[in-house]
Amino acid sequence: MASSHVVHRTMSAFAMEPKGTMTKSPGISFPNEDLTMAERKLADLFYDTLKDIYCAERQILKSLPKMAKAAHSEDLKTAFLAHSDETEGQIERLQQIFEIFGKRAQAKTCEAIRGILEEDEEIIENYKDSAALDAGLLAAGQAVEHYEISRYGTLKTWATRLGLKDAATLLDQNLKEEKKTDVLLSKLAEPSINAEAA
Repeated sequence: MASSHVVHRTMSAFAMEPKGTMTKSPGISFPNEDLTMAERKLADLFYDTLKDIYCAERQILKSLPKMAKAAHSEDLKTAFLAHSDETEGQIERLQQIFEIFGKRAQAKTCEAIRGILEEDEEIIENYKDSAALDAGLLAAGQAVEHYEISRYGTLKTWATRLGLKDAATLLDQNLKEEKKTDVLLSKLAEPSINAEAA
């Protein structure tokens, strides 16, 4: 949570609308009026993307226990469950960022993660009795991680550009956890799971 002495900057809000539409609500000004028009547009984009990753993390949190249950490898089960716990913390950090702006946490449908998780469900269904199942789950898990790493890296860069130090710190914590999980999944894939699927 941001300390009380930090000047909070606020973003323009976007009201949730049916799929395919986005309505901009009346903007809330930054306390620092020195922002350029380009920076204000970047702030809007930051807030919109924050809602995207917030939605993604909530979808992922629901999916990880299913992936752990389906996995054959005990190491993979443990990795998915451990990351589920991490994801809860990541969601809490995102909620803190919304609070920094004086906004309630709000999600925008993340079609990218929805598609990846749908593929994961297909893998579980089509390969549930196959030695290749864990390799497929690993691939799906890493696809999720790569999306999150990309999003958090971008958001951290934008937060830094906008002078949002508290938000950048919180995003960096999430980014480091995603990178750590990606490394772990890669280590699990190399020696055993992919070999078993061959």
